[in-house]
Amino acid sequence: MAERSVKAPKGTKDVLPQDSYKWQYVEDIARRLTALAGYREIRTPVFEHTELFLRGVGDTTDIVQKEMYTFKDKGDRSITLKPEGTAGVVRAFIEGGLPSSAQPTKMYYLSTPVFRYEKPQSGRLREHHQFGIEVFGAADASVDAEVINLALTLFQTAGLKQLRLNINSIGCDKCRPQYNDTLKAYLKEHEGELCEMCRDRMERNPLRVLDCKVESCQKIVAAAPKMIDHLCEECAVHFEDLKKYLGALGIDYAINPLIVRGLDYYTKTVFEIISDNIGSQGTVCGGGRYDKLLKQIGGPDMPGIGFGMGIERLLLVMQSEGIEIPQPSITDVFVCTHGEPARFKAIELTRELRESGIKTDMDHCARSVKAQFKYADKIGAKTVIVIGEEEMEKGTVVLKTMETGEERVVRQEEIKLFLQL
Repeated sequence: MAERSVKAPKGTKDVLPQDSYKWQYVEDIARRLTALAGYREIRTPVFEHTELFLRGVGDTTDIVQKEMYTFKDKGDRSITLKPEGTAGVVRAFIEGGLPSSAQPTKMYYLSTPVFRYEKPQSGRLREHHQFGIEVFGAADASVDAEVINLALTLFQTAGLKQLRLNINSIGCDKCRPQYNDTLKAYLKEHEGELCEMCRDRMERNPLRVLDCKVESCQKIVAAAPKMIDHLCEECAVHFEDLKKYLGALGIDYAINPLIVRGLDYYTKTVFEIISDNIGSQGTVCGGGRYDKLLKQIGGPDMPGIGFGMGIERLLLVMQSEGIEIPQPSITDVFVCTHGEPARFKAIELTRELRESGIKTDMDHCARSVKAQFKYADKIGAKTVIVIGEEEMEKGTVVLKTMETGEERVVRQEEIKLFLQL
């Protein structure tokens, strides 16, 4: 009985060579825009100690309760594949001694693998990849506006048009406890109508109920007291400043008092950027401020803010809007050979042209001349260099322009000169 072929795990997806240029296109935009704004790259491990996410993300979140890939290693330590990017960056920031450096510290991570055990759906996989930025050490709402503007600029540079920005403030540890009491009292009146998870959340972290996706809970939440109406003076001023900064940048926004994001570490500003092109699962970027997270994880009392966006989801939106990503050429020049001696000259010439910055390839399959030309056409070579026995004797090659069929004989030492015309 023949063995079945091994397939990729459910919820994962290969990026094949014919598609990787799309990722590189987005990554190039991200690197360019972050460099202009003074952000530097950080790379953190793909797994962390589970405690980091319990303390940082929050044990009442869906991520911790239902979605984390957690296992024991051979040393009986609890390890988790990272379900989001911020906690690991905060841990690295503290462990690396960066709080003592000049502030603010601006960092980004790119195409970072993130793992969540959830039902795979359009643009949402069990392993997906995120671009995110994190800023530490800046409390003013101007950096909130900068972070939001950077995300929007990336989308606009990628060609997206149908986007909406929603913002909210979820207060701080001064005003949120009183609001939690008010919200909890309201939810108590509707306890019998809440789902089982929300009844548990109501006692432990009532703000999480606002993030529930169960329809019956959403109806109750729609009429619940809003955090934005219970902000302390500091949070209210911060939110007003954010709106003024967004206005100064010419950024349109809507206030959505139900945005709380799916993570416990947020304070004050939270935001989502939504596309109307991918149905109900339309959030393409989300983030906010987390002024207490560093202290919570064991670092100094220092503010932070950031966002994360899924690369797969961004590419899906670009596709839905019909955005054509320019496909780079694979090979500009193909060296076609006839006869064994020519092959040794071909590999030497291929190296020389590559060293001159010209995308060059040659036949590695011992094809006939006719088959070599067919292959060169398939890979999009603009020019074919032909070397045979006669050319070897004369020290020449034949240059053929594939689009026009024009041929010219040139001396081997003049090849680069003609290719650069």
